[in-house]
Parts: sequence; C-alpha cells; structure tokens
Amino acid sequence: MIASNFIVTELFHQSGEAGERVVWEAIQRVFYGRECLAYWRYPLFLGKGKFRKEPDILIADRELGLIIIEVKSIKINQIISIQGHRWQYKNFYTKFGNPYQQAENQLFALLDYAKTEPSLDNQVTGRVMVALPLITQQQWQEKEFDKLPSNPPILFKNSLDSSALLFELIEKTTPVLKREKLSNQQWELLTSILSGTPVLSQPIHRVLSGSQSRGKVLQELRSQVSQLDLQQEKIAKQIPPGCQRIRGIAGSGKTVLLCQKVAIMHLKYPQWKIAFVFFSRSLYEEITTHIDRWIRYFSHNQQGYDPNNRNLRVFHAWGSEKKLGFYRFVSQVCGKTPLSVNQTTRQKPNEALGEVCYDLLNKTGIPQIFDAILIDEGQDLMVDHWHYQGKQPFYWLAYQSLRPVNSIYPEQKRLIWAYDEVQSLDSLKMPTAREMFGEELGHLVTGKHFNGINKTEVMCRCYRTPHPIIIAAHAMVMGWLRPEGMLTGMRHKEEWQALGYEVTGELISGNNIIIKRPKENSPNPLPYLWKDDLIKFEIYSSRQQEMSALYRHLKHNLRQDGLRPSKEILVIVLGEFFEAANLQKNIANFLIRQGIDIFIPGTKDCNILTHESEENCDQFWCAGGVTISRIYQAKGQEADQVYIIGLDHIAEEESNLSLRNQLFIALTRSRGWVNISGIGNYPLYQELQNVLNNGDTFSVTFAEPQQREIIGTDEGELLKSYSLGRRNFEQAALQNAQLNRVNLSDINLIGANLSGARFNYTNLNRAKLIAANLQGADLTGASLIKAKLMGANLKGANLQEADLTQADLSNVDLTGALVEPEQLEKAIFE
Repeated sequence: MIASNFIVTELFHQSGEAGERVVWEAIQRVFYGRECLAYWRYPLFLGKGKFRKEPDILIADRELGLIIIEVKSIKINQIISIQGHRWQYKNFYTKFGNPYQQAENQLFALLDYAKTEPSLDNQVTGRVMVALPLITQQQWQEKEFDKLPSNPPILFKNSLDSSALLFELIEKTTPVLKREKLSNQQWELLTSILSGTPVLSQPIHRVLSGSQSRGKVLQELRSQVSQLDLQQEKIAKQIPPGCQRIRGIAGSGKTVLLCQKVAIMHLKYPQWKIAFVFFSRSLYEEITTHIDRWIRYFSHNQQGYDPNNRNLRVFHAWGSEKKLGFYRFVSQVCGKTPLSVNQTTRQKPNEALGEVCYDLLNKTGIPQIFDAILIDEGQDLMVDHWHYQGKQPFYWLAYQSLRPVNSIYPEQKRLIWAYDEVQSLDSLKMPTAREMFGEELGHLVTGKHFNGINKTEVMCRCYRTPHPIIIAAHAMVMGWLRPEGMLTGMRHKEEWQALGYEVTGELISGNNIIIKRPKENSPNPLPYLWKDDLIKFEIYSSRQQEMSALYRHLKHNLRQDGLRPSKEILVIVLGEFFEAANLQKNIANFLIRQGIDIFIPGTKDCNILTHESEENCDQFWCAGGVTISRIYQAKGQEADQVYIIGLDHIAEEESNLSLRNQLFIALTRSRGWVNISGIGNYPLYQELQNVLNNGDTFSVTFAEPQQREIIGTDEGELLKSYSLGRRNFEQAALQNAQLNRVNLSDINLIGANLSGARFNYTNLNRAKLIAANLQGADLTGASLIKAKLMGANLKGANLQEADLTQADLSNVDLTGALVEPEQLEKAIFE
C-alpha cells in the first residue's frame, strides 16, 4: 500500500513509461514512512528559455529538504556526447538536453517560493539528481562519462533495486544548498507553500478595536498557517484521464480546488480547449480571481488569467446577451440561435436551463469542442423535467461537447464536476452517473482510472464553517430532532462517514442512534479562540423589532468589533422569491435611514435598490457597503459574520426540504459567527433551539428519510439503483466495497472489479460474476446458488460457509481461497 503523501499528477509518458515507473516506485519504497511529501510532475511552470516546465520528481523531506530528480528513460547508445551540462541524443524525442541544469533551475524556483516566508529564507536544503533507469553504472563508466567535470549525481539502473543503497546515494549527494533539518513550524510552512495555500490567505488589515473583539480574533486567525490536506492536494493537482466526480460538503473547498485544477491544466496543456462552468452569476468575479491567482502562483508570476484567451473560458452555465455562457456558446458553435429565459415555460432557473439544453440537443448534433470541462455547483444543474433520452440535459450537452481522452475508450472524456446535493434549492435529484448519463454510462465514475486516480472523491472536512455551525446546519436540513422524523438522510453508516459523521447504533427505523462529528472534520480554529457562542438565535414579535436588532448588531460590528462592511459581514434574507425580495428591500431601506450603507447584489453602487441594467449583474460586494442578499445570490459566497433574517419564512412550511436547504446554505456561508432571527411562534423554532443545545453529539431516533435519501458512496449508489429495479452493473469498479447482508440476487457484475469487497451473508443467487475480479473478497456465508462465476479471479477469497450449490466455477482461479471440498462438490466445473 502506497502512502497518500506520494502524488501522481498525470499519466506517465508512453515513450518512457517503463523507466519512469521504475524510478517513481523506487522512490516510494525508499521514502515510505518518512516525514515527506513527493510528487510525480509537480506543477511548476517556468517557461524560461528551453527548459521544460515541470520537475519529474519533487521530494520534500523534513530532514533532507527539497530533492529534484530529472528522469531520462534513455539507453546508453542514445547518448552521443556530453559537453558541459549539454547532452546530445540520437533516436530520442529531442536532439539536445540539459537535464541537470534544468532540474537545478527548478530547484532554485522552488527555493524562491520558500523565500516568501522569512523563517524559510535561505533555510531549506536542496539537492538535484538525474535518474537513468535504463543505464547501468558500468555502461556509464565504459563511455567514460564519469570522468567529465560536469558529471552530475546520477541514480543508475542497478541502484534502483536496493532501497538502502538508493537512500544512501540520495543522502550523500552533495547539496546545492546545505542547511539544517527543518523545525516543525518550518516544515509546516514548506508543505503549505508547495500546496499553494498562500494563494488562499486573506489580507491582514489594521483593526482598531478591543483585544476580545471579532476583528482582533480574525486578525489572529488569519496569521495562522493553513494545514496541508493531502486529499485536497491530490485532487487539485491530478489530471484524470476521464470523468471525475467530486462530492464535498459545504465549506470543503470545492470551488478553490477546481480553480487550482483548471489553472494547472491550462499551464500544462495551453493548447487544450478548457471550460470552467458555474451556476451562480455572483461567483464570476470570485472564480476568475482564484484562477488568476493560481496561474500566477504556479507560473512564478509569469502568466495570469486572460479573459481573451479562447483556450480557457470561464462560463456561467447559461450566460446573457452581454456575457457569453456555456449554453449560448455551444448554441452559436452549432449555428443555432440560443433561447432566452422568456422563451421557456419554467420559472425555476435550473428547469429553464434544462429546457433550452433539451431543445438544443433535439435540434442538432453537438460538435466536440472541448478537451476538458470543469463544473462547479453541479447540484444546481439537475432537473426534474426535460430529461433527454433518460439523461440530464445540461450534463449530456457538456459530455457531448467533449473530445474523447483516448480513442480506444471513447466514453472517457474529461468532464469533472463538484457538487453538494444538500445545497440544491430546486431539484432534489441525486447527481449520480446513471441519472446524468443514462444506464449505459453509469460506470463512468466508479472505482479508479488505470493510473490510480480516483474517479470519485468525497470530501468530508469543512474548513470554512466552524464546528458548531456546520453541525447545526446538517441537523436542521435533515431534521435530526424534528418531532415527525427526518426529512432526508442516509441509510448506511458509510454514507454518514462521507459527510464527516460517526454513527453508533443500527440504522433501523425506531432504533436510537448516536450521531457525532469529530472535531478534526471541522478544523476551523475559531471555536478555540472565541469563548462565547458562535450561533445566536433570536425571536421577535414584529419585523420592525427584528430589523432594529439587526441595525444594533451591525452598528456594534462596525464600531466596536472592527469588522469591515464588505466581505466580512453578510445579511441573508430567507424565503420564496417575492416574499424574500420584499423583505430584502424593506431591510435595505431601514438600514439606509439608520445611516448604514448597504449593497444589493447586481446593482451599480451602494444604497441603490433597483437593478437598472445588466451591467453589474455579477457583482456581489461593494466597498463600504453591507451586502443584503437573497439566498440564490448568496450561494458560493462567504463572510465572517452572517445574519440570517426571516426564519419564519422557512418555519411556516417546515416540511419543505427546499426551504430547509435555504437555511443550510445560509448557515454555511459563515466563516465565523451567525445570528438567526425570525418573528412569530413556530415548532421549527423549538427544533432549532434543541439543536443548538445538543452540541456536537446527538441522540436520535432513526427513521427512514421521508423525502430524499442522500447517497455519497459507490455502494450506496449500487444499492439504490438495485432497489429501483436496475440489475446491470457490468464492469463496475467496487474495490473494497462494503456490501454485507444485502439482497443482490440476479445482479449483473460481469467483469466487475470487486477485489477486497465484503459480501458477508449477502444473497448473490443467480448473480452474473463472469470474469469478475474477486481477489481477496470476503464471501463468508454468502448465498451463490446458481451464480455464474466462469473465469472469475477468486485468489485469496474467503468462501467459508458460502452456499455454492450449482454455482458455475468453470476456469475459476481459487489459489489461496478459503473453501471446503464439500462446498465445491455442490458447484459446477466444466
């Protein structure tokens, strides 16, 4: 098992794949268990002179410092001569190279990154080496290259077989820069710099307020070093050779991660046609800013985001007449006039978008325009109507517009989408591959790509929203303490884990279960710095009282807390469109009269209440003004202090899951504090108060979700699809799946990868498992009556107590399997 601190960012090159793999695998063996972080092709794009952009292998080791290894999969007879640092080749992809000098330049560029932190300036040891996996030391010496003054430190073929020898060679290589072992703080800073977290740091400004004020606490918070998250690091820097689905809870960093991913793709493959697509128009500035920062960071400030570069386009999903969106762009390429919102029959924005995509798909074939499409806010592009041939219309339009990654597997296209189904305000459809692309392509995001990159990633850590707030948000959106039972939730413990929760007890209706969120899944340190409550809930007898209290709180934030009005404070108004719009306008008028400057998203300046044109439709913040937003505009935004107004609009119809989702989205906009308020008296208020009193551990009577089941794992998707009557899961990738004690009779798992899966006491009668990989699978007590397993791999599988009556085991590999002779006597062997 290779540790997660070894990151492969892309495929090995076919021409030198064997040699490159040998070196990378040797490095993994040598550095396994050490305090290190290693990359195959770290995304460093210098573009200086003729030097290639990225280092082949970068190792950051706390004791040894930075190590760059340039790999050349070349044979000795392909090197004609070496003059200084210049190597001349024949029968190679290039005639000349400077492998050592190239790697040295890359090292100095990385050391320049380190200089941004004073404690790392001139404090990091650096080594540079060349690896020749196809050349022995003897061959090198026979050519007398070892006698050259410029002979670099080399890792030869014969040194790669011995981990001890390889480590000794690396350790004894004379450093380009020699320094002491890094301290804990220095090591954290170095890994933080490599991951790019300085891009995410917020500016620290002067705060003229007391030591216990919100402003001072934020100042301390922003001075802390962000911890490296290896899962995020892998997802952001890997370029998958096909589809990838990223499911992340609110505040897990999905948008920032996708922006880093698209920046690296663009720098690595500037000739690719790439689209970044999102749903909320107010995110346009944030997304383009993030992409620009990442491009500048990894290009050493030599490049930035260029909106005129047609190879990297940032699109709103629909667009407008003045700003091209994805749908409008594809329509124009197809030679069709794009439809406007007024030409649709649906009021909900997602359904209207689905309708126009459906219309375009019906009118014409879609040309293959793009090499990669990345979609943020994927849950908002799902529809309940307008399915195109059993597929989600927007996703099918995007999929059709992509070129295949590999002509041998034309179904594999680089469509990468991130989503959180709990943040959907309209459709309650789950964005599964089968729902999006149809039954025949339902396998697109199960398992791993052939280079080990996960097709589905699940991010359960919430970095933005503090621990008590994210728990309250999930408790309220699902209805954990709702007297009438949960409205939505998960049926399997693995699904709860995917959201970052631990569940004790059996998930059977009527059973008592304990739900707990470990603090490591909510690493925002604010609860340790702020001793008072982070959530405050207040009920008022009238709207005037509610608005007056809001004014007092804002006045205190601005005068005593040292908070800035824009981007640090956000007011969110709950409710359906018209009631929320009226309340938004009333609050704005009231605050203006009280002398507080406000901003309505989409207007041209502070203290303007009406939208006069489309010119500023994407603007969400305005310097000097407190933004007052309805929930649709607030999606994807965040602030330190969030005020949620009009909870009564949710409480009046508390069983409406879309309205509860509004509350969830509003709560998770907060980086720090939340004030919730409403008027009147409703049962939902007591439910919320009970949630706030519970802390981070809940004792709940489990009930089957009434309106929607949340599914976050491959196993969950399979079981849900099976329960709906689907039986075809051919070629599914379900390594290590937990499928104990379930009914899967008559299922089709032909050619599926089920290695390490657990099927304890599962009903697999008449299952089709032909040529399936069941190596190491646990089938204890499973019922396999009349199952077809011809040609299956059952090496090391546990078949104890399994019923193999009339199971076809022809040409099955049972090497090392735990099975009794009397069991096999009941099976069929042709």
